[in-house]
Amino acid sequence: MKSWGSNTSGAAVLASVVVVILVIIALEPKGSAIPAFSRKYQTSCTTCHSNYPELNDFGEAFKKNGFKFPKDDDSFVKEPPVLLGAKAQKEAFPNAVYPGELPGNLPIAFRYTGNFNWNASQPKPVIQSTGFVPQTDLFVPNTFTIISAGSFGPNLAFWIDNDISTGGSGANGGLGDGYLRYNDIGHAFGLPKNSFNVRFGQFELDLPFSQARSIYPSVYDVFSETAVAGILGTTNNPFVLGLPQRGIEFDGYPNNGNFTWSVAVIDGTNSAYGTQNTLTTRNTKDVYVRVSQRFNLERDPESRNAIQAAGPTGPRDHTSIRFGAFYYHGTNQLNYGGSEFSFLGTISEPFYRVGGDIRFKYRHMELFGVGMVGHDDNHTVNTTAQTIAPAPAVTYTGGFAGINYWIFPWFIGYMRYDFVNSPTDFANEVSQYRTRNRYSPGFQVLVRANIKVIAEYDYHWGVPYTDQTTGNTLFYRPHTFVTGIDYVF
Repeated sequence: MKSWGSNTSGAAVLASVVVVILVIIALEPKGSAIPAFSRKYQTSCTTCHSNYPELNDFGEAFKKNGFKFPKDDDSFVKEPPVLLGAKAQKEAFPNAVYPGELPGNLPIAFRYTGNFNWNASQPKPVIQSTGFVPQTDLFVPNTFTIISAGSFGPNLAFWIDNDISTGGSGANGGLGDGYLRYNDIGHAFGLPKNSFNVRFGQFELDLPFSQARSIYPSVYDVFSETAVAGILGTTNNPFVLGLPQRGIEFDGYPNNGNFTWSVAVIDGTNSAYGTQNTLTTRNTKDVYVRVSQRFNLERDPESRNAIQAAGPTGPRDHTSIRFGAFYYHGTNQLNYGGSEFSFLGTISEPFYRVGGDIRFKYRHMELFGVGMVGHDDNHTVNTTAQTIAPAPAVTYTGGFAGINYWIFPWFIGYMRYDFVNSPTDFANEVSQYRTRNRYSPGFQVLVRANIKVIAEYDYHWGVPYTDQTTGNTLFYRPHTFVTGIDYVF
């Protein structure tokens, strides 16, 4: 048990760190971030991010417009592009190569994240069964990411991000997103601007809340859930909704962009971050669909119709509420070539994930939530009779809800609640109860527009373990506290 003195010392150190951060902010002038787009437009990161990497209203419009300013982009560019051909070639097409452009300078940005981790003390049986985890660990995951993004012309854009070093080892890095995007295909058919677009390559699905570019150091539990039947059947589906996918996506956001839709056809193999499930384990393609509708609640017509609302201290996000729904369908395949059961052929088990989401923005506050259902077909195999039969499906429900509040433009406090209800995981002794709950309070301080300090405490659900002496099942909570620095340049 920790002594009163050690607790007091730890609190003093934490208080000292906070004071130093506040003094730095108070004494130094406001800085501007200099990633690729900040250099191109000579503007601060806060133009597109209220708390990077999360996008504000202007950032969303900038991204949807192919990484170009939504209006009068040419007048804001400070680094003109390199033209790949004359305008006359456009008129001569298809008898000439269609002209394009390259970014004026190499559009590369870098991001580094390093955290101090405190982990709850593990019981001895847990150490013996799963391995030792130090109670404190410095600068983990210690991730260095290279990012490149830009446009090749009015309608063609690209994005690449790669963790070239993770956890202190370059071998653990991997490609996140790498895609090309073509906007406004529908123009050829007389459709409203940007009502029909396409991107292809490797990308995060059009999730209601990005896990790849989340402001939180912890993941969304329901987006990280896998379906494993264990003792209850054959289902062993490694699919994770929150990881990037390889495929092609069609989407649109006609007129003012308040309504959005997307349809993606993907491999469903989660190739990302050094872990790749090869195509030989799946010979099917999956489909993901999402729609959302945002209602702009600004009273002033001028603010309501602008890209960002007007406020006394400058532009801000619109007061709005967004509702959305998403659906993922795939088919997991097992026992290729009789790898598990030589007397059976390939076992196909369809699965789906379906959910809804809500997001409410009001001045300095943001409320959000997601609810989701997962369902995987399941089978049992009788090895004696060499037969297979349907079994109860592997199902779970889950979601998360949270609030972000900007106490100051540079100081954001938040609270997030994650839960997953999985009868199958409970039967396989993954958690103490059918529902796993996690509470994650935290705060983030923008020391500069491109540098921030984070801190988050995770109150974790109970994890079962077996007492080696009595054989009884006991439980402990692997609580964690994470604090560290995140900067981009």
